[in-house]
Order: sequence, then C-alpha cells, then structure tokens
Amino acid sequence: MNIDWAALGQVFGVSLVATVALVGVFTLGIVGSSARKADGGSTALARTGAYICYALCAMAVAYGIYIIAT
Repeated sequence: MNIDWAALGQVFGVSLVATVALVGVFTLGIVGSSARKADGGSTALARTGAYICYALCAMAVAYGIYIIAT
C-alpha cells in the first residue's frame, strides 16, 4: 500500500481552511443577529448581513452533502 502524502496534506489543508472559514462566517452571522441599537431595536443592515451569513453556511453544508452523495 502506497500513501500519497502530498495529496493527503492537500486534503488536510483544504479541510482546515474550509472549516475555519465556515465557522468564521457563522460567527459573523451570530454577531450580526445579536447587534442592537442603543434604544433596544435591532439594526436592519446587521440582521440582513446575518441572514446572508446563515444562507452561505447552509449552502456550504448542502454542497458538502451533494458532494458526498454523488
């Protein structure tokens, strides 16, 4: 059995970068959805950005499931 260490390293690197990016985008969504004005209301721009971040996360997960299933 021969292990292609270069390919294994590439898979590890891409997986690490994708995981950190996905967690970062989800964190931005949490921060955006918890943003509040001084008077207690939420800011529309922050909430819209949060929804976009959540949508990106959902698309990434759906794409991953698609890759695995096909």
